[in-house]
Amino acid sequence: MKIGIEAQRIFRKKKHGMDIVAIELIRNLQKIDLNNNYVIFVKQGPDNSCIKETKNFKIIELPGGTYPLWEQFALPKAVEKEKCDILHCTSNTAPLRTRTLLVLTLHDIIYMERLNLFKKGATLYQKFGNLYRRLIVPKIVAKLDKIITVSKFEKNRIADFFKLKSDKLSVVYNGVGKHFVKIDEPRQKYFIKNKYKLPDEFIFFLGNTDPKKNTSGVLKAYELYLKTSSKKLPLVMSDFNKEVLIQNLSRINAENIIDNIYLTGYISNMDLPAIYNQAALFLYPSLRESFGIPVLEAMACGVPVITSNTSSMPEISGEAAFFVNPFNVQEITDAMIKIENDIEFKNQLIQKGFKQAEKFSWEAMAQNVLNIYQEIKLSKQ
Repeated sequence: MKIGIEAQRIFRKKKHGMDIVAIELIRNLQKIDLNNNYVIFVKQGPDNSCIKETKNFKIIELPGGTYPLWEQFALPKAVEKEKCDILHCTSNTAPLRTRTLLVLTLHDIIYMERLNLFKKGATLYQKFGNLYRRLIVPKIVAKLDKIITVSKFEKNRIADFFKLKSDKLSVVYNGVGKHFVKIDEPRQKYFIKNKYKLPDEFIFFLGNTDPKKNTSGVLKAYELYLKTSSKKLPLVMSDFNKEVLIQNLSRINAENIIDNIYLTGYISNMDLPAIYNQAALFLYPSLRESFGIPVLEAMACGVPVITSNTSSMPEISGEAAFFVNPFNVQEITDAMIKIENDIEFKNQLIQKGFKQAEKFSWEAMAQNVLNIYQEIKLSKQ
Protein backbone atom coordinates (compact mmCIF):
# COMPACT_ATOMS: atom_id res chain seq x y z
CA MET A 1 0.00 0.00 0.00
CA LYS A 2 1.21 3.48 -0.87
CA ILE A 3 0.15 6.13 1.63
CA GLY A 4 0.43 9.86 1.11
CA ILE A 5 0.62 12.10 4.17
CA GLU A 6 -0.01 15.83 3.88
CA ALA A 7 2.32 17.67 6.25
CA GLN A 8 2.34 21.05 4.57
CA ARG A 9 3.66 23.25 7.37
CA ILE A 10 6.19 21.08 9.20
CA PHE A 11 9.22 22.66 7.49
CA ARG A 12 8.36 26.11 8.83
CA LYS A 13 10.63 27.34 11.61
CA LYS A 14 7.98 28.07 14.23
CA LYS A 15 5.92 24.93 14.75
CA HIS A 16 2.70 24.65 16.70
CA GLY A 17 0.32 21.90 17.81
CA MET A 18 -0.82 20.36 14.52
CA ASP A 19 2.71 20.52 13.11
CA ILE A 20 4.09 18.61 16.10
CA VAL A 21 1.36 15.97 15.77
CA ALA A 22 2.17 15.46 12.07
CA ILE A 23 5.90 15.16 12.76
CA GLU A 24 5.37 12.65 15.55
CA LEU A 25 3.00 10.61 13.38
CA ILE A 26 5.60 10.37 10.61
CA ARG A 27 8.54 9.62 12.91
CA ASN A 28 6.67 6.86 14.72
CA LEU A 29 5.25 5.31 11.54
CA GLN A 30 8.86 5.10 10.36
CA LYS A 31 9.62 3.00 13.45
CA ILE A 32 6.67 0.62 13.32
CA ASP A 33 5.83 0.19 9.61
CA LEU A 34 8.48 -1.25 7.30
CA ASN A 35 5.98 -2.81 4.89
CA ASN A 36 3.97 0.02 3.35
CA ASN A 37 5.41 2.84 1.26
CA TYR A 38 4.87 6.44 2.23
CA VAL A 39 5.08 9.78 0.44
CA ILE A 40 5.25 12.84 2.70
CA PHE A 41 4.03 16.00 0.97
CA VAL A 42 5.42 19.20 2.48
CA LYS A 43 5.70 22.83 1.52
CA GLN A 44 9.21 24.13 1.10
CA GLY A 45 10.63 25.75 4.23
CA PRO A 46 13.81 26.41 6.23
CA ASP A 47 13.57 23.51 8.71
CA ASN A 48 13.82 20.63 6.24
CA SER A 49 15.70 18.35 8.62
CA CYS A 50 12.89 17.77 11.15
CA ILE A 51 12.04 14.52 9.36
CA LYS A 52 14.28 12.43 7.13
CA GLU A 53 13.69 9.98 4.33
CA THR A 54 14.01 6.27 5.05
CA LYS A 55 13.82 3.21 2.81
CA ASN A 56 10.02 3.29 2.55
CA PHE A 57 9.43 7.00 3.28
CA LYS A 58 9.90 9.56 0.52
CA ILE A 59 9.63 13.32 1.08
CA ILE A 60 8.35 15.58 -1.69
CA GLU A 61 8.67 19.34 -1.28
CA LEU A 62 5.98 21.12 -3.24
CA PRO A 63 5.87 24.81 -4.11
CA GLY A 64 2.42 26.24 -4.64
CA GLY A 65 1.77 29.62 -3.06
CA THR A 66 -0.64 30.13 -0.18
CA TYR A 67 -2.03 27.35 2.01
CA PRO A 68 -5.32 27.04 0.04
CA LEU A 69 -3.62 27.05 -3.37
CA TRP A 70 -1.05 24.49 -2.25
CA GLU A 71 -3.71 22.21 -0.79
CA GLN A 72 -6.31 22.49 -3.51
CA PHE A 73 -4.04 22.39 -6.58
CA ALA A 74 -0.41 21.39 -5.94
CA LEU A 75 -1.21 18.57 -3.49
CA PRO A 76 -3.86 16.59 -5.45
CA LYS A 77 -1.76 16.84 -8.61
CA ALA A 78 1.26 15.39 -6.78
CA VAL A 79 -0.84 12.67 -5.12
CA GLU A 80 -2.16 11.54 -8.51
CA LYS A 81 1.35 11.52 -9.98
CA GLU A 82 2.62 9.34 -7.11
CA LYS A 83 -0.37 6.94 -7.46
CA CYS A 84 -1.12 6.91 -3.74
CA ASP A 85 -3.74 4.47 -2.48
CA ILE A 86 -4.61 6.67 0.50
CA LEU A 87 -4.09 10.35 1.24
CA HIS A 88 -4.07 11.37 4.90
CA CYS A 89 -4.47 15.11 5.44
CA THR A 90 -3.31 15.99 8.94
CA SER A 91 -4.51 19.53 9.65
CA ASN A 92 -8.29 19.96 9.46
CA THR A 93 -8.70 20.50 5.72
CA ALA A 94 -8.19 18.51 2.51
CA PRO A 95 -8.37 18.92 -1.27
CA LEU A 96 -11.90 18.93 -2.62
CA ARG A 97 -10.97 17.08 -5.80
CA THR A 98 -9.04 13.83 -5.48
CA ARG A 99 -9.80 10.27 -6.58
CA THR A 100 -7.67 8.79 -3.81
CA LEU A 101 -9.09 7.25 -0.63
CA LEU A 102 -9.14 10.15 1.79
CA VAL A 103 -8.47 10.32 5.54
CA LEU A 104 -8.65 13.60 7.45
CA THR A 105 -7.46 14.39 10.94
CA LEU A 106 -10.10 16.86 12.05
CA HIS A 107 -8.52 18.15 15.25
CA ASP A 108 -11.50 20.35 16.07
CA ILE A 109 -14.37 22.35 14.60
CA ILE A 110 -13.89 25.45 16.73
CA TYR A 111 -13.87 27.58 13.58
CA MET A 112 -17.41 26.37 12.80
CA GLU A 113 -18.67 27.93 16.00
CA ARG A 114 -19.82 31.32 14.84
CA LEU A 115 -18.96 33.25 18.00
CA ASN A 116 -15.27 32.38 17.62
CA LEU A 117 -14.84 33.28 13.97
CA PHE A 118 -14.02 36.97 14.27
CA LYS A 119 -13.72 37.34 18.01
CA LYS A 120 -11.63 40.28 19.19
CA GLY A 121 -8.00 39.31 19.75
CA ALA A 122 -7.56 36.95 16.81
CA THR A 123 -4.89 37.87 14.26
CA LEU A 124 -5.66 38.43 10.57
CA TYR A 125 -3.87 35.12 9.80
CA GLN A 126 -6.08 33.27 12.30
CA LYS A 127 -9.22 34.89 10.91
CA PHE A 128 -8.32 33.94 7.34
CA GLY A 129 -7.47 30.38 8.42
CA ASN A 130 -10.80 30.07 10.24
CA LEU A 131 -12.69 31.35 7.20
CA TYR A 132 -10.91 28.92 4.86
CA ARG A 133 -11.70 25.97 7.14
CA ARG A 134 -15.27 27.18 7.52
CA LEU A 135 -15.68 27.04 3.74
CA ILE A 136 -13.83 23.78 3.07
CA VAL A 137 -14.70 21.43 5.94
CA PRO A 138 -18.49 21.20 5.38
CA LYS A 139 -17.85 20.37 1.71
CA ILE A 140 -15.20 17.73 2.38
CA VAL A 141 -16.72 15.72 5.27
CA ALA A 142 -19.14 13.84 3.01
CA LYS A 143 -16.30 12.77 0.69
CA LEU A 144 -14.02 11.41 3.40
CA ASP A 145 -13.47 7.70 3.88
CA LYS A 146 -12.51 8.24 7.51
CA ILE A 147 -12.31 11.15 9.95
CA ILE A 148 -9.78 10.93 12.77
CA THR A 149 -10.19 13.24 15.73
CA VAL A 150 -8.33 13.53 19.00
CA SER A 151 -10.89 13.09 21.82
CA LYS A 152 -14.29 11.60 22.51
CA PHE A 153 -15.51 15.10 23.26
CA GLU A 154 -14.53 16.33 19.80
CA LYS A 155 -15.91 13.19 18.12
CA ASN A 156 -19.32 13.94 19.60
CA ARG A 157 -19.09 17.59 18.57
CA ILE A 158 -18.24 16.66 14.97
CA ALA A 159 -20.87 13.93 14.71
CA ASP A 160 -23.60 16.22 16.06
CA PHE A 161 -22.61 19.22 13.98
CA PHE A 162 -22.35 17.41 10.63
CA LYS A 163 -24.97 14.71 11.36
CA LEU A 164 -22.45 11.93 10.75
CA LYS A 165 -22.66 8.24 11.63
CA SER A 166 -20.24 7.36 14.40
CA ASP A 167 -18.51 4.65 12.33
CA LYS A 168 -17.12 7.34 10.05
CA LEU A 169 -15.24 8.84 13.01
CA SER A 170 -12.35 7.38 14.98
CA VAL A 171 -10.74 8.78 18.12
CA VAL A 172 -6.95 8.64 18.20
CA TYR A 173 -5.40 10.35 21.21
CA ASN A 174 -2.28 12.46 20.83
CA GLY A 175 0.86 11.59 22.76
CA VAL A 176 3.61 13.11 24.85
CA GLY A 177 7.17 13.41 23.57
CA LYS A 178 9.71 11.26 25.42
CA HIS A 179 11.83 14.37 26.10
CA PHE A 180 9.12 15.70 28.43
CA VAL A 181 10.52 14.37 31.71
CA LYS A 182 11.61 15.54 35.13
CA ILE A 183 15.05 17.14 34.67
CA ASP A 184 17.56 16.79 37.50
CA GLU A 185 20.55 18.15 35.58
CA PRO A 186 20.92 21.82 36.70
CA ARG A 187 23.08 22.86 33.75
CA GLN A 188 20.35 22.05 31.24
CA LYS A 189 17.81 24.15 33.14
CA TYR A 190 20.33 26.96 33.65
CA PHE A 191 21.06 27.13 29.90
CA ILE A 192 17.35 27.47 29.04
CA LYS A 193 16.81 29.95 31.87
CA ASN A 194 19.49 32.22 30.38
CA LYS A 195 18.33 31.68 26.79
CA TYR A 196 14.80 32.88 27.57
CA LYS A 197 15.76 35.27 30.39
CA LEU A 198 13.54 33.50 32.92
CA PRO A 199 13.10 34.47 36.59
CA ASP A 200 14.11 32.02 39.33
CA GLU A 201 10.56 30.82 40.01
CA PHE A 202 7.42 31.56 38.04
CA ILE A 203 3.93 30.68 36.90
CA PHE A 204 3.89 29.47 33.28
CA PHE A 205 1.14 30.29 30.76
CA LEU A 206 1.62 28.72 27.34
CA GLY A 207 -0.86 30.84 25.44
CA ASN A 208 -1.04 32.78 22.21
CA THR A 209 -3.30 35.34 20.54
CA ASP A 210 -6.04 32.82 19.75
CA PRO A 211 -9.13 33.91 21.75
CA LYS A 212 -9.79 30.32 22.90
CA LYS A 213 -6.61 30.45 25.00
CA ASN A 214 -8.40 32.81 27.44
CA THR A 215 -5.52 35.26 27.73
CA SER A 216 -7.69 38.05 29.13
CA GLY A 217 -9.05 35.69 31.78
CA VAL A 218 -5.55 34.58 32.75
CA LEU A 219 -4.33 38.17 33.02
CA LYS A 220 -7.32 39.18 35.16
CA ALA A 221 -6.74 36.17 37.41
CA TYR A 222 -3.05 36.97 37.66
CA GLU A 223 -3.83 40.58 38.63
CA LEU A 224 -6.01 39.24 41.47
CA TYR A 225 -3.28 36.76 42.40
CA LEU A 226 -0.75 39.58 42.85
CA LYS A 227 -3.16 41.28 45.26
CA THR A 228 -3.66 38.08 47.28
CA SER A 229 -0.44 36.07 47.19
CA SER A 230 2.37 36.47 49.68
CA LYS A 231 4.91 35.14 47.14
CA LYS A 232 3.72 37.14 44.09
CA LEU A 233 5.49 34.95 41.56
CA PRO A 234 6.10 36.46 38.09
CA LEU A 235 4.11 35.19 35.10
CA VAL A 236 5.99 33.79 32.09
CA MET A 237 4.07 33.93 28.79
CA SER A 238 5.04 32.51 25.41
CA ASP A 239 4.20 33.65 21.86
CA PHE A 240 3.50 37.26 22.80
CA ASN A 241 5.34 40.46 22.00
CA LYS A 242 5.23 43.48 24.27
CA GLU A 243 2.88 45.48 22.05
CA VAL A 244 0.27 42.71 22.04
CA LEU A 245 0.64 42.27 25.80
CA ILE A 246 0.10 46.00 26.39
CA GLN A 247 -3.05 45.85 24.24
CA ASN A 248 -4.37 42.92 26.28
CA LEU A 249 -3.58 44.62 29.59
CA SER A 250 -5.15 47.84 28.41
CA ARG A 251 -8.44 46.07 27.62
CA ILE A 252 -8.73 44.93 31.24
CA ASN A 253 -7.23 48.08 32.82
CA ALA A 254 -4.28 46.14 34.26
CA GLU A 255 -1.28 47.96 32.76
CA ASN A 256 0.18 48.20 36.26
CA ILE A 257 1.15 44.49 36.32
CA ILE A 258 3.32 44.55 33.21
CA ASP A 259 6.59 44.53 35.18
CA ASN A 260 5.58 41.18 36.72
CA ILE A 261 5.28 39.52 33.30
CA TYR A 262 8.13 37.92 31.32
CA LEU A 263 7.72 37.34 27.59
CA THR A 264 9.73 34.51 26.02
CA GLY A 265 8.57 34.80 22.42
CA TYR A 266 8.31 31.52 20.51
CA ILE A 267 9.62 28.50 22.45
CA SER A 268 10.90 25.51 20.47
CA ASN A 269 9.45 22.13 21.37
CA MET A 270 12.86 20.86 22.47
CA ASP A 271 13.26 23.74 24.94
CA LEU A 272 9.84 23.38 26.53
CA PRO A 273 10.69 20.59 29.02
CA ALA A 274 13.36 22.70 30.76
CA ILE A 275 10.88 25.58 31.07
CA TYR A 276 8.11 23.37 32.49
CA ASN A 277 10.66 21.97 34.96
CA GLN A 278 11.36 25.41 36.38
CA ALA A 279 7.71 26.47 36.73
CA ALA A 280 5.90 26.48 40.08
CA LEU A 281 2.65 25.73 38.28
CA PHE A 282 1.22 25.59 34.76
CA LEU A 283 -1.85 27.58 33.72
CA TYR A 284 -4.01 26.23 30.87
CA PRO A 285 -7.59 27.45 31.47
CA SER A 286 -8.60 27.48 27.80
CA LEU A 287 -12.16 28.24 26.82
CA ARG A 288 -12.23 25.34 24.35
CA GLU A 289 -9.76 22.60 23.41
CA SER A 290 -10.10 19.39 21.43
CA PHE A 291 -7.18 17.77 23.29
CA GLY A 292 -4.62 19.98 25.08
CA ILE A 293 -1.17 18.44 24.62
CA PRO A 294 0.58 21.01 26.91
CA VAL A 295 -1.42 19.73 29.89
CA LEU A 296 0.18 16.29 29.54
CA GLU A 297 3.61 17.74 28.76
CA ALA A 298 3.55 19.72 31.99
CA MET A 299 2.39 16.70 33.96
CA ALA A 300 5.21 14.57 32.51
CA CYS A 301 7.68 17.23 33.71
CA GLY A 302 6.34 17.19 37.27
CA VAL A 303 4.44 20.48 37.24
CA PRO A 304 0.99 20.94 38.87
CA VAL A 305 -1.61 21.92 36.28
CA ILE A 306 -4.60 24.25 36.44
CA THR A 307 -6.93 23.68 33.51
CA SER A 308 -10.58 24.02 32.50
CA ASN A 309 -13.52 21.87 33.52
CA THR A 310 -14.91 22.22 29.98
CA SER A 311 -14.50 20.60 26.55
CA SER A 312 -11.86 17.84 26.39
CA MET A 313 -9.85 18.85 29.45
CA PRO A 314 -11.38 16.46 32.03
CA GLU A 315 -11.18 13.59 29.51
CA ILE A 316 -7.46 14.12 28.91
CA SER A 317 -6.44 15.19 32.41
CA GLY A 318 -8.23 12.45 34.36
CA GLU A 319 -7.95 13.25 38.08
CA ALA A 320 -4.50 14.80 37.75
CA ALA A 321 -5.33 18.50 37.30
CA PHE A 322 -6.97 21.28 39.29
CA PHE A 323 -10.13 22.04 37.30
CA VAL A 324 -11.65 25.53 37.15
CA ASN A 325 -14.43 27.27 35.30
CA PRO A 326 -12.40 29.21 32.69
CA PHE A 327 -15.03 31.97 32.64
CA ASN A 328 -14.68 32.53 36.39
CA VAL A 329 -11.59 34.65 37.07
CA GLN A 330 -11.84 34.24 40.84
CA GLU A 331 -11.77 30.44 40.50
CA ILE A 332 -8.52 30.62 38.51
CA THR A 333 -6.96 32.90 41.13
CA ASP A 334 -8.12 30.71 44.01
CA ALA A 335 -6.60 27.65 42.32
CA MET A 336 -3.25 29.43 41.98
CA ILE A 337 -3.28 30.37 45.67
CA LYS A 338 -4.32 26.85 46.71
CA ILE A 339 -1.42 25.21 44.88
CA GLU A 340 0.99 27.85 46.16
CA ASN A 341 0.03 27.42 49.81
CA ASP A 342 -0.93 23.73 50.08
CA ILE A 343 2.29 21.78 49.51
CA GLU A 344 0.67 18.38 50.19
CA PHE A 345 -2.06 19.07 47.63
CA LYS A 346 0.53 20.30 45.12
CA ASN A 347 2.59 17.12 45.51
CA GLN A 348 -0.50 14.97 45.06
CA LEU A 349 -1.24 16.70 41.77
CA ILE A 350 2.36 16.17 40.64
CA GLN A 351 2.30 12.43 41.38
CA LYS A 352 -1.08 11.96 39.70
CA GLY A 353 0.24 13.95 36.73
CA PHE A 354 3.18 11.60 36.18
CA LYS A 355 0.81 8.62 36.03
CA GLN A 356 -1.69 10.36 33.74
CA ALA A 357 0.96 11.43 31.21
CA GLU A 358 2.23 7.83 30.98
CA LYS A 359 -1.10 6.80 29.42
CA PHE A 360 -0.39 8.73 26.21
CA SER A 361 2.36 7.98 23.66
CA TRP A 362 3.07 8.96 20.08
CA GLU A 363 3.89 5.36 19.17
CA ALA A 364 0.41 4.26 20.26
CA MET A 365 -1.05 7.12 18.24
CA ALA A 366 0.87 6.04 15.11
CA GLN A 367 -0.16 2.39 15.57
CA ASN A 368 -3.82 3.38 15.82
CA VAL A 369 -3.55 5.49 12.66
CA LEU A 370 -1.82 2.62 10.82
CA ASN A 371 -4.67 0.30 11.83
CA ILE A 372 -7.11 2.79 10.28
CA TYR A 373 -5.16 2.85 6.99
CA GLN A 374 -5.29 -0.94 6.84
CA GLU A 375 -9.00 -1.10 7.67
CA ILE A 376 -9.87 1.42 4.97
CA LYS A 377 -7.85 -0.41 2.33
CA LEU A 378 -9.43 -3.76 3.22
CA SER A 379 -12.95 -2.30 3.21
CA LYS A 380 -12.51 -0.99 -0.34
CA GLN A 381 -11.17 -4.22 -1.84
